[in-house]
Amino acid sequence: MSRRHLHYRRPLLATLAAFAVLAGTAAAAPAATPRAAPVAATPLGALDDTYYQDALGKSGTALKTALHTIISSQTKISYSQVWDALKNTDEDPSNPSNVILLYSGRSEPKSDNGGSVGQWNREHVWAKSHGDFGTATGPGTDIHHLRPEDVTVNSIRGNKDFDNGGSAVSGAPGSYTDSNSFEPRDAVKGDVARMILYMAVRYEGDDAFPDLEPNDIVSNGSAPYIGRLSVLKAWSQEDPPDSFEKRRNDVIFDKYQHNRNPFVDHPEWVESIW
Repeated sequence: MSRRHLHYRRPLLATLAAFAVLAGTAAAAPAATPRAAPVAATPLGALDDTYYQDALGKSGTALKTALHTIISSQTKISYSQVWDALKNTDEDPSNPSNVILLYSGRSEPKSDNGGSVGQWNREHVWAKSHGDFGTATGPGTDIHHLRPEDVTVNSIRGNKDFDNGGSAVSGAPGSYTDSNSFEPRDAVKGDVARMILYMAVRYEGDDAFPDLEPNDIVSNGSAPYIGRLSVLKAWSQEDPPDSFEKRRNDVIFDKYQHNRNPFVDHPEWVESIW
């Protein structure tokens, strides 16, 4: 992390800590419960005054460039560390022993992760073959786009682009797929869109990884593109950030990568850039 962004994080974290105390959300979880430590909601005003101050007032390419500089200052984790991170970021708010699966929507035990049928594994929302970055530390381990998913459903999605339509996906009610695209359930359409657009801003080809960009086609194969942009934009507008997605952004910022998905904090920036 640059010294400049460390400077921003210190007053921001102090503000967040004070906010947590005043809101009464800083109480520790019971020791006997495997619940992740609670995270105070991040005041957007504090973020705009510190973390996002260099992006405010910009649009188009200037905004995308400013956000890339801001969110590129991050801590990277290994692929093996992703398991434990997802058990925190995607914890079921109604059952602290479980995680919520992205496409399936099911609540599954945190301990039931692995590669066997019926278990959950690590879904790369930006398919790792689109740019061929695999599980390399960086885009392959960036938990802003890694989510728990049923092993079989993850395989059905594969490396397909995102679009509307297709046949119903067994094990993922409300999701559809055809030969070259995947449509997630309505409740996470915006989440998927904002994760894809985060990746397009974070990875611009200046750190030994491909320049990832959305486009308006499907069947992108191994090219560093994912579509369909017009559909992703519509999904982001139709499904704004909810409390689960906002908490996830806060947990990643506070405990793991120390960077944020700006489109969760400012969904209007989707239209400002694209």
